[in-house]
Amino acid sequence: MSASAVFVLDLKGKVLICRNYKGDVDMSEIDHFLPLMMQQEEEGLLCPVLTHGSVHFLWIKHSNLYLVATTNKNSNACLVYAFLYKIVEVFTGYFKELEEESIQDNFVVVYELLDELMDFGFPQTTDSKILQEYITQEGNKLEVAKTKVPTTVTNAVSWRSEGIRYKKNEVFIDVIESINVLVNANGSVMSSDIVGSIKLKTMLSGMPELRLGLNDRVLFALTGRDKGKTVTMEDVKFHQCVRLSRFENDRTISFIPPDGESELMSYRINTHVKPLIWIESVIEKFSHSRVEIMVKAKGQFKKQSVANNVEVRVPVPSDADSPKFKTSTGHAKYVPEKNLVVWTIKSFPGGKEFLMRAHFGLPSVEKDEMEGKPPITVNFEIPYFTVSGIQVRYMKIIEKSGYQALPWVRYITQSGDYQLRTNA
Repeated sequence: MSASAVFVLDLKGKVLICRNYKGDVDMSEIDHFLPLMMQQEEEGLLCPVLTHGSVHFLWIKHSNLYLVATTNKNSNACLVYAFLYKIVEVFTGYFKELEEESIQDNFVVVYELLDELMDFGFPQTTDSKILQEYITQEGNKLEVAKTKVPTTVTNAVSWRSEGIRYKKNEVFIDVIESINVLVNANGSVMSSDIVGSIKLKTMLSGMPELRLGLNDRVLFALTGRDKGKTVTMEDVKFHQCVRLSRFENDRTISFIPPDGESELMSYRINTHVKPLIWIESVIEKFSHSRVEIMVKAKGQFKKQSVANNVEVRVPVPSDADSPKFKTSTGHAKYVPEKNLVVWTIKSFPGGKEFLMRAHFGLPSVEKDEMEGKPPITVNFEIPYFTVSGIQVRYMKIIEKSGYQALPWVRYITQSGDYQLRTNA
């Protein structure tokens, strides 16, 4: 079972708009939501599911709004939360920003969308591109563009419209990997993994069938090929367009793609990752006078690769002042509201080392409370490079008219949760 009703509330708990899907929960039950939430927050027991009598409130907060689903059954909580986040995504697609004002300015459209998104408590059409075909708006008004529902909604392929035409048929494939690394103060890697996604920008005519081939270890083992580097992907999650039965049988990723931009799949690779940008830091505090910071950054990736827009964020004491910096490349600045020094390097070639020194004054009277030791964090992006070695081996495009199409592939590695702890 799913949701009985969905409410959108402001921060004071006032109902801005709601939709009763099943009629089995009293709509006045929502009055208990905010007092219950505030009570649990005060007690430090706040959780994503709140219960009043036999009614459960499943809620999320977005901007200055609460989105709340109510149910009195043992509903599938994951489904309800996925639906609430989908509402945020669809509304944001329509109104650019989802906040109290955009709901008030677009009541008619919001009602229409809530009608189409869910039926009798079960999610229906949740693809904003398809919804925009028959729920259109001009300014803040609803314009009824079509009197009948597009066939896309009732098709087997509900994510792609028929009759799409392009002069030039192309598909762009982005393989994006984020590295999560935690290094302790002694320089040992505590945890590391790679979270990847394959994103498509499809500009293809008609109803093409696409087949994507990766250097998947399981596939190579099935076919008896073990040449070259392979990867083992875990926690693989596909877009609804992928034929899962085909993938489970022979690991072929076969699909009819949505038009335009979409995320085809995401995956995780649980492996030991060598930190691509290694940071060594020496932080010396001289009581009642100054703190001196020396940070060395080294690129531990191939020399032919270049990391772009590197940001090294170094924590400093909250009472530090009078910053002075010296860098071998890039520039450093003090961000007092976040108690950070941000060292920015626009272009960081592999194998290179760079140095940054910072000097801060400290007040003569020390603060009583002890401060924590936040880690150094690093942000970066390396184009034309993947840590895992994942490769797109082929992309076959089959369409009944037999046109030729060009697939383009781009690889990007970027920092995810990338932290290095310090002794200071």
